[in-house]
Amino acid sequence: MDPGGSAAIVLAAGVGRRIGAEEPKAFLAIGGRTMLAVSAAAAAASPAIGSLVIAAPPGWEDRATAEVRDLGAPVEVVTGGLTRQASVRIALEAVGDRSRWVAVHDAARPFAPPELFTEVLRAVLAGAVGAVPIVPIADTVKRVRDGAVVGTEARAELALAQTPQAFETAILREAHERAARAGIDLTDDAAILEWAGHTVVTVAGDQMNFKITTLMDLALAGSRIGGDGG
Repeated sequence: MDPGGSAAIVLAAGVGRRIGAEEPKAFLAIGGRTMLAVSAAAAAASPAIGSLVIAAPPGWEDRATAEVRDLGAPVEVVTGGLTRQASVRIALEAVGDRSRWVAVHDAARPFAPPELFTEVLRAVLAGAVGAVPIVPIADTVKRVRDGAVVGTEARAELALAQTPQAFETAILREAHERAARAGIDLTDDAAILEWAGHTVVTVAGDQMNFKITTLMDLALAGSRIGGDGG
């Protein structure tokens, strides 16, 4: 792999209202380090990553810079947008043309291992335009409408998507620009490529790569990393 050809975007601009903390979610501590610091360090530890762009909340740019100053890779901090999708577009502008491939990761998934960044980027280096890590669904999935079950979905073709997700930078940028013009706002970058007509491949995800959304998630993360989560 050529690490100089790939960048990582780490999204840390979310407010995290469901946790109810005073500071943005990515700056909450797990085991003595912030989620942002842990997530960015994992990205930088992948041999596939040559540089990073961090999307920080407005007013938190200096704090974000301090959290990622010792990663051993070039890092640029940008001010994120009002939505996740807007933050990715801003970060892609910062990446520019210097990296042909890019991995996009949510700082709220601090347990993504460096190997997962490597695997999704290996898939796009092999010719895919996009790659997303997935894990199987263990529970029965019901389709519900107005409080009533209207169907049970077959799990064989269903999976849960994770980040980091990897893409050809130019194709991802074009898809984001098209979605912005169309007023389309989707929940992850793979969905944007799918909407734009591209095929996204999958790699095996990691069951421990969970997203921290609630206080219970935060406590679990703190326990796993060896701290108290606060």
